[in-house]
Formats: sequence, C-alpha cells, structure tokens
Amino acid sequence: MALGRVLVIGLDPARIPGWDPEPVEAAIIRGQTRFGEYGIEADLCLVALDENAEGAIVEALTDKDYACVVIGGGIRKPEPLLEFFEKVVNLVRQHAPGAAIAFNTSPEDSADAARRWLR
Repeated sequence: MALGRVLVIGLDPARIPGWDPEPVEAAIIRGQTRFGEYGIEADLCLVALDENAEGAIVEALTDKDYACVVIGGGIRKPEPLLEFFEKVVNLVRQHAPGAAIAFNTSPEDSADAARRWLR
C-alpha cells in the first residue's frame, strides 16, 4: 500500500558560502535512503537563499501531488530565516493545501517526520 509521495524542502548545503557541505550532503543521502526503506517516494527541493528560492519551491510543490511536505531544520531553526520559514509554510498551504506539513530535526530523520503524518 502506497503511503503517498513526500517533498522535502531544505537549503542546498553546496550553495551556502563559507562551510563544508559534505557532512550535510551525506546526511541528506542517508535520509533519502530511509524513505526507500519505508517504501515512500520522496523528492528533494534544495534551494539557495540568493536565488529564486520561492519560485523553485512553488515549482516543486505544483509538479506532483504530495501527501506530506517536510520542511528542513536549515530553514526552520536559524532565527534570521524566520520570515523565509513563514513564507515556505504559507507556500505549502497555498500550493499543496492537501499535504500535511512535517518538520525534521536533521536530514536523516525526514522519513520519520513524514511517517508521523502518512497513513
């Protein structure tokens, strides 16, 4: 039985200046692998803040029908990104109104976050 498709929205670690993206990229790969282990189809939407992040998110949200959207901690946690986080939540509400919204604590537990809302 299919649980529904999931979209994970996060910051692209390779496009954040001044730090090593490899540990986060590895965690994202491990997290995506967990979706497969649970039999859940999942897509990634990784954005850079200096580009058209909102447009990329809208495009991803409207490309497929999602049962759940996971918003990553890189968007949710840093206080300077509060306004962007609010925009992302509202974009999900507007462009994927039937999707549950979930939050992960790391890229590795995105599948667990989604599973809380997929039935």
